[in-house]
Parts: sequence; C-alpha cells; structure tokens
Amino acid sequence: MTAIGAKIAIWIVADPRPEHVGAISWLNESSSANFYLLKVEGIRIGNSEPAPLLTLIVGPSEESREVGDKKKELAERYSIRFKFWKGLLEKAKEKTKLHAQISPSQYSWLGTGAGKSGLGLNYSITKHEGKVELYIDRGKDAEEENKAIYDALISNKEEIEKEFGEPLNWERLDTKRASRISKKIEIGGYRDEEKWSEIQDALIDAMIGLEKSLKPFISRLKI
Repeated sequence: MTAIGAKIAIWIVADPRPEHVGAISWLNESSSANFYLLKVEGIRIGNSEPAPLLTLIVGPSEESREVGDKKKELAERYSIRFKFWKGLLEKAKEKTKLHAQISPSQYSWLGTGAGKSGLGLNYSITKHEGKVELYIDRGKDAEEENKAIYDALISNKEEIEKEFGEPLNWERLDTKRASRISKKIEIGGYRDEEKWSEIQDALIDAMIGLEKSLKPFISRLKI
C-alpha cells in the first residue's frame, strides 16, 4: 500500500469474520495508511430497486495508532539491544569464558550461573545506563534462603569490595523475594551507540571483577 503511495484502503465483504477484523486491525496498527472493513448488504425500501447498504465494521482509530507506535518502538528496542549484546559477547570471549555459551538477547538483560543454584551473574542495560550484578533468587518459597545467602555474602563486604577495587551496591530488597549485589556503569546505555565499545568494555571488566571478588565466598555457601 504505502509503496505505491496509497493512503486509504477499503475491504468490502458480505460476511465479515473475526479473521477479517483481526487483519484490518493489524494493518491499522502496523501501517501509515488507513484501512476500513465494510459489510455490504442488499436492501429494498418498498418497491424501490435493490441498493447496497454499507456498514463500517472496523477502521483506523487513535488507539490503534498508539498500539502500532508502541509495537514499532518495542521492535526497534529489541533490535538495538540484540545488536548491543552481540557486540558485548564477542568482546567478552576475548577476556573471559563466563558468558561464552550465552547467545545474544533482545531483552534488557542476559546472564549465566554463578556456580550455585539460584545465583546468576547478569548483565543489564537500559537506555542510558548499564549494570552487572549477582542476582540471588532460588525460586518460589525461597525468600528466607535468598536473604540468608545475601546476609552471608554481605558479612564479607569489606573483603569483597577490596578485591573488586571499589564499592558495590548491596540490595537486600526486603520487600521482594530476591536480593542482588551490583555495580552500575553510568557511561551510557543502548541508546548511546557512539559509546557502545566503551560501555561494553566497562561492563565486561566489571563483570570479571565481580565474579572474581565473589567466587571464594559463593563457594563457601552451604547451599
């Protein structure tokens, strides 16, 4: 449609079905053109000649445009993040085997196990910020266990941060099931493409340091 410059399309059917409505709704969400689905019926008033009656079944709306815009934004975000993670993982393989078996993701994070069940070493990225973390979550009904693991690790905070080389963010998250230990990378995020190489290097170095500083204490956990 848009390739030939058309701005309006009308689909006329005698028996509109749910799949017709779905197709038109999808087109209005995903295209810049306007699509209409009309039902045609033959009517006669008195002794007049039969004439067509057209009834609008579905057409473009502000809501469908908003849904379409959100879907396009989401698809773009997924594509950008996938590209960012692909580059990061390629770089990371040159320095560490930690995430060597992980595939790029379209989501805001990717991770691998930290050597104990329920403990993950994760990268995460937002529009303008990155983060590496140890995420502690052994699943449903494991809140007390998660907090006990966190408490065991934070009891060695001084040694862990000395090995890491700088302070970490210690988040017990008392109102949630999980806990985390993290380091923010504030150079930029996935929307700062001109800084990607620098951001990726900083994330990888922080991940290597986080894993190294936590590993001895994770190995001692009685879980």
